[in-house]
This record gives sequence, structure tokens and C-alpha cells, in this order.
Amino acid sequence: MTQKLLFICTQNRLRSPTAEQVFSTWDDIECDSAGLAPDAGVSLSTEQIDWADIIFVMEKVHRNKLSKKFRSHLKGKRVIVLGIPDDFEFMEEGLVRILKMKVPQFLR
Repeated sequence: MTQKLLFICTQNRLRSPTAEQVFSTWDDIECDSAGLAPDAGVSLSTEQIDWADIIFVMEKVHRNKLSKKFRSHLKGKRVIVLGIPDDFEFMEEGLVRILKMKVPQFLR
């Protein structure tokens, strides 16, 4: 059965799009990504939250903003903080390595 993963960061320009790209090639995984800032590349929607099986946020601040803004849509959703600071470029090798180390433990 396919798992639907949603990756969230601030701007949806570096970390979450990298995660989406890395895991979109995995078997039985569907991915999407979004940002929480008003000027994000893709702004997070309630439809994305409803669609996702697991929601990954990069930092605790993202979980807090997500909870404040979308509390009613998060019932029964797994929200996982990856603890990845905004220190990376898009598809940077170090970021890809961290994602591949941290994310799979939460997948079936």
C-alpha cells in the first residue's frame, strides 16, 4: 500500500522540495511538499494535510506553526520533526544524506 508523505519547511525552496525529490523515486511512496511562510514556493493547504499519511516538518518551529494554523486538520495525523536546520541548498549532498538517514525509520 502506498504511503503519502508531506514534507514542510518555511519557504518550500530548499529542504522540503529536496525531501520530496529524494523520496518520490522510492517504491510505494507518494510525496508532496509545501512551506508555511506566506511567500512560500508552494503554500501549505488543508488538502495537502488531509491527503498525507505522515507529515514531516524540518524544525520544531514548523510543528508549532502547523499546529496553530491547521489544528483542526491534524487530528489523527503523524507529525514528525526531523530536526534539520535551514543550512542547506536544494539537493545538497549533506541534506540528502540526513534525509535518507532520518526519514526511513518512520516508513512501513
